[in-house]
Amino acid sequence: MTTVNLEEVATPEPIVALRPEISAREPKSIRSHAKIAPDKRKYRRVPIRVLGRFMREDKEEYPCQVVNMSAGGMAMLSPAQCRDGERIVAYLENFGRIEGIVVRSVEGGFAARIVASKYKREKIANLLTWLINRESLGLNEERKHERVVPRNPLSKLTLPNGDVFDCRIIDVSLSGASIAIVKRPTLQTEVILGRMRGRVVRHHDTGVAVQFAEMQDPDSIARSFG
Repeated sequence: MTTVNLEEVATPEPIVALRPEISAREPKSIRSHAKIAPDKRKYRRVPIRVLGRFMREDKEEYPCQVVNMSAGGMAMLSPAQCRDGERIVAYLENFGRIEGIVVRSVEGGFAARIVASKYKREKIANLLTWLINRESLGLNEERKHERVVPRNPLSKLTLPNGDVFDCRIIDVSLSGASIAIVKRPTLQTEVILGRMRGRVVRHHDTGVAVQFAEMQDPDSIARSFG
């Protein structure tokens, strides 16, 4: 099955304003109502199901589900209705921390404009591309975080107290890495592997397994570990 390119996620496409089929014999004045309306969004939204939670300006947190998303915005279902212009901070499965500003209410939730740097938007677009391709290719749960052996396995592990230890990446995926290291931090210790934040989730014979704080995209993994 054909995969989706990054441009298909981040590039706007025209939306066809459809009406019921009109016979070619009908007057031109009637047929002219079916026309192409340009999409005013800079980024095309794609349907998606992502669970998470978000925090309002009053610091209260609520569960949410993103039902469509782009690198520029998202629509969320939530038990809380936010006012237009309210700033929120969402913590989403796969995407991690995303800041936004509510732009309008929708049935059962609201739509928000994503506030992010160009790099963050590119990362969101890459993750959307990956998630869409994973679904369209029918990848199962075991393969969605497929681990690979990096070309550049040497890295550094930084502990909360600032201590830095040399380590070797045994394998890495979008969600975590297994590393060989003499020092084995206790479970749940927050660490930095290279430049990626995570926490220790398992000990093994030669070191530890680290789960990243947020899902990475393939480009980030390639830049960090080759």
